Amino acid sequence: MIKLLKWLSVLSSLGMLFVLIGGALVTKTESGMGCGKSWPLCHGEIIPSNITMELVIELSHRLVSGGVGFLVLLLSILAWRKLGHVRETKLLSFLSLFFLVLQGLIGAAAVKWGQSDFVLAMHFGISLISFASIFLLTLLIFEVDQKFDATSLYIKRKHRKGFYALTIYTLMVVYTGALVRHVNASLVCGGWPFCNNEYPLQFGYYNFLQWVQMGHRLAAGLIFVWVIIQFVIIRKSYSHSKIMSGGWSIALLLITIQVILGAMIIFTSLNLFVALLHALVIACFFSLLCYFVLLSSRSARADKKNR
Repeated sequence: MIKLLKWLSVLSSLGMLFVLIGGALVTKTESGMGCGKSWPLCHGEIIPSNITMELVIELSHRLVSGGVGFLVLLLSILAWRKLGHVRETKLLSFLSLFFLVLQGLIGAAAVKWGQSDFVLAMHFGISLISFASIFLLTLLIFEVDQKFDATSLYIKRKHRKGFYALTIYTLMVVYTGALVRHVNASLVCGGWPFCNNEYPLQFGYYNFLQWVQMGHRLAAGLIFVWVIIQFVIIRKSYSHSKIMSGGWSIALLLITIQVILGAMIIFTSLNLFVALLHALVIACFFSLLCYFVLLSSRSARADKKNR
């Protein structure tokens, strides 16, 4: 059974990545109305008669989401039954399914009735939480199978607070990035890192879209600095732990790539491949942060038992 769970969890994680990237592709190619205002069918037809590229992208995303939904449902049920004795299993099983269904409902509502840009920007963040939950459930299954040891790790209280804060802040920054896409503010600034490198401090001339773009850049830049500081702290305090030192090395690498990709979006005039890779990297980074939150929660529980 554990072997089946491992395969199922890996397939679900990879599938959820395709769902996440597919959603980003729908947004970036403006294919959200590729099937008209019909859901789950396309233009009210099981087999659409008028095939367009937008329809193919939107319908493919729906089909992949449905298939992954079935995998996640099966994974959640089996993990609950087989590993329900492990503290985090039931919560992660529930969250994996709940947020996957929630993002589907928001997508359906956007097709049927339309939504504001501020509401649609939440869609990507919900997808991130769904992917992170499935990813954590996958790690939990491999941990139970004793493929690596994370149970003996203890994270100090002051460092746990930093992990919690960084994870919440990252989700907020992700929202601002999604808002940039949904209000079509991706290319309102011709320069990088400033909106206009020749006049970098002329903030009074910014319009709303430029403020959205530059607000996201500033918020993302703070994450980059924050991760560098955390990396130095972790390397000094947990040099004996491969999970901590290795994990935060990966986190620093991912956020560095993310910053570079953010700049390349401007330099390449919103190249589709670069934009999709940008979405993929932040999904991996956020999921890694969530794993450290999970490990921190175990240390917090250990503190309570020792009081």
